[in-house]
Amino acid sequence: MAKSALEGNEHAGTRLTLDLWHPNCWAIGATEQVDGGILAHAIYDSPTAPAPEAVNGLFTAFGETADEVETLLEHVEESPHAGEVRQLQTRFGQRGGNAPGNVVREFFLEYSPGDMICPTLLEYGFVHSAPVRIEGGRETWQVVFAGDREEIEPQLDEVREHGPAEVSVESITTAGPSSETDERQRRLETLTPTQREVFNLAREEGYYEWPRGVSTRELAEALDVSKTTLLEHLRKAEAKLLDP
Repeated sequence: MAKSALEGNEHAGTRLTLDLWHPNCWAIGATEQVDGGILAHAIYDSPTAPAPEAVNGLFTAFGETADEVETLLEHVEESPHAGEVRQLQTRFGQRGGNAPGNVVREFFLEYSPGDMICPTLLEYGFVHSAPVRIEGGRETWQVVFAGDREEIEPQLDEVREHGPAEVSVESITTAGPSSETDERQRRLETLTPTQREVFNLAREEGYYEWPRGVSTRELAEALDVSKTTLLEHLRKAEAKLLDP
């Protein structure tokens, strides 16, 4: 039997980052075909009984360029699983450090509640705790599980079966005072896909160690970009992560 996320638990629970795929998702389908990504923020019509035919969600499309975001939105509109797209902005614009991508556009979208995976996650105790990030045909979920740790994998198996969904755990930590963890995660979420790739590689290869385990020239060669391009992406990533 599925457990309520809060039932009978006084402790803070466990925080997880889930990599997830499920069928009939317009955002997964669109980002699988083209570059750019989508943040899913909130649902404004309850999918509970009496069941509506469609729900409204608030989303942000993001990418490196205006053309990239425009192409992504065109694929969203063409999806058989998406309804009306209502854009909140009349033109593309530059966002500050609190949003991924160099170009973003916010929009409302109508879609079928039957295509949502969130109710299944909730049913088995996984509480959504941050905007969902969709890129490359996959969803990244930040969730809190308030049950015992040994129950996590069996409950994830239930999600996989009844979602249906493909789910893997990217990270898992015991929830506690979360301000520092949440702030670190929020800053990581502001990186564009390219910035995140460059920063992660630099960290993994020992660029930030002393003495350095890798040079900028070697990182540039590994990513098949110029040294100037690598440094541009790396400095932008560092600015987002380190600025107060």
